[in-house]
Amino acid sequence: MEEKQTRKPFPTHILVFLAPAAIIYTLFMVYPLLDSLRLSFFTIGEQNQEIFVGIQNYITLFTDTNYAPRFLGALKNNLAFFAIHMVVQNSIALLLAALLASGIRGSSIYRSVLFLPTVLSVVIIGFIWQLILNPLWGVSESILEAVSLGHLFQPWLGLPETALITVSLISVWQFVGIPMILFFAALIGIPEELLEAARVDGASGWQTFWRIKFPLILPAVGIVAILTFVGNFNAFDLIYTMKGANAGPDFATDIMGTLFYRTFFGQQLQLGNPTMGATVAAMMFLIILTGVLLYIFLWQRRIQEIEM
Repeated sequence: MEEKQTRKPFPTHILVFLAPAAIIYTLFMVYPLLDSLRLSFFTIGEQNQEIFVGIQNYITLFTDTNYAPRFLGALKNNLAFFAIHMVVQNSIALLLAALLASGIRGSSIYRSVLFLPTVLSVVIIGFIWQLILNPLWGVSESILEAVSLGHLFQPWLGLPETALITVSLISVWQFVGIPMILFFAALIGIPEELLEAARVDGASGWQTFWRIKFPLILPAVGIVAILTFVGNFNAFDLIYTMKGANAGPDFATDIMGTLFYRTFFGQQLQLGNPTMGATVAAMMFLIILTGVLLYIFLWQRRIQEIEM
């Protein structure tokens, strides 16, 4: 008769180590989020009391002539903001990571230089780029003229057609170091034996990358994609620094974060409305939650099936 296996006692010491972080995270992240979702189902009465209205705030957000155009415009701009980062930023990051992982001389210096803008203050980044692109005293026009491209200069931050693209590219320049480091870490983790076998079989560098390296770093690609999605739909600081809460010109750079700020706290002649601001925040949460769930149930499961 086999002896009964004794169950190991529950490691209570883990709770001791996790408790401080869990309590702080709950107080400053979970509770405000739940309270914001709760507030989106209320309105403020004449006596400054909360009145339950159900989903009326959400109906107002999608149908009211004051809120609906701004919300749909901010959502559209946010999708464009995310698409530029997803395509431009992550493609450049993958290219830079591949070059650095190839063993070029001074790769550690290049990594530090490329990652440097990420650690700079957003206020500094916004101020510097406003000076560079200023049509009166900025240096961008002089730089273009020096390479015989002066005719291409425009006040990019002041035109509705180019303002969002310009701010997006500035954001790409600042944060390209994060996906670059993630891709770089994934690339240097590929076993050298696989790459050596590919070279022995006569595979070119291009074939080795796309048929061996890229499939092996797909988990990192998925992580970068979802981090880009969450980060861009939470974006606020750079646009607020460069274009203000009104996200000009003519709301051309307005995204969900600036719409939330303007709705909740008010701006110029617009009075703040905490319950409608909470409704905008709730929509941001639902959009981000949808993207994360799609990543978990579609991309991550697919990657696990491929690895198995």
